Amino acid sequence: MIAPENAREYYQALLDKNPEYEGVFYVGVKTTGVLCRPTCPARKPNFENCEFFETAQGALLASFRPCQRCRPLSHPNHVSELVQTLVKAVEDDPSRRWKDKDFEELSVDASTARRQFKKRFGMTFVEYARARRMGLAMKQIRGGDKVINAQIDTGYESSSGFRDAFSRIMGAAPSKLGHLNVLKASWLDTKLGPMIAIADEDALYLLEFVDRRGLEREVERLRQKTKSAILPGTTSPIHSIEKELNQYFNGELKAFKTPLFLLGSSFQKRVWEELQRIPFGETRSYAELAKAIGTPSAFRAVANANGANQIALVIPCHRVINTNGEHGGYGGGVVRKKRLINHEKQGI
Repeated sequence: MIAPENAREYYQALLDKNPEYEGVFYVGVKTTGVLCRPTCPARKPNFENCEFFETAQGALLASFRPCQRCRPLSHPNHVSELVQTLVKAVEDDPSRRWKDKDFEELSVDASTARRQFKKRFGMTFVEYARARRMGLAMKQIRGGDKVINAQIDTGYESSSGFRDAFSRIMGAAPSKLGHLNVLKASWLDTKLGPMIAIADEDALYLLEFVDRRGLEREVERLRQKTKSAILPGTTSPIHSIEKELNQYFNGELKAFKTPLFLLGSSFQKRVWEELQRIPFGETRSYAELAKAIGTPSAFRAVANANGANQIALVIPCHRVINTNGEHGGYGGGVVRKKRLINHEKQGI
């Protein structure tokens, strides 16, 4: 996750087309869905329409596509014809699952493609193609499409293959991070849609609906804060939360007991602890929540802390509504928030 102060610095570099920032950051333009390099000659977007990334892979996972003018996946000075050919092939058919025959049709040696992509971009060609496909899938899911449709449209023949790819794409090799701290990520199906759970052997770090906007950035922020690799797999807390989610949606559980690891400021943690005190089946306003933690005038800060919660349902931010009684926003979607509140009041 790019720090706010760096975002401003990077935006100025973008306006100046400063070549010193080549390779330091990439920018995604929200209004066009295009990924650019710092020196892109195109008309500059407003700051609020920019999303900055430290790696091209992070931008691809957020569903941005390479700009045709500045070609951000090309080296600033030179990129081989082989790499240009493969990048174009992916853009022509992003859903393709690359096999040996696909390379043969382009008269490309697969091992050479792997080496050249790794050297230029820090990821293999297959990793690039997979990231591009998964970014498109996530965009579809966030747009309200069904998971099965996103799975099929991006070329995954089985749901298990799609889930495995989703989990794989979340992680980086531990050797690349220089340490052995590892978190495991699992896909969990629920009555309100699939969720992703991330945990170590002791506690749950993240639980979010797969279609939550900005999920990729949340995962990246978690990875950076914990200095961890996030790899597919299960742990005791993941088994625990999966069992508890089933009980919760079956009306058999009102309080989660899976241990949590909270990453946040002291103020955020106070808000999250107070959220867990809201009784099952009840709601509170942001103002009431602010008053409960002894900061009655800080309801906006409370709302921000509420939105920063990374452990959905267990830390029940869905139980916070507007003072006028309206449901207000929710990272998992307002319709889902209404269903959760209704489920807790009278059963789903």
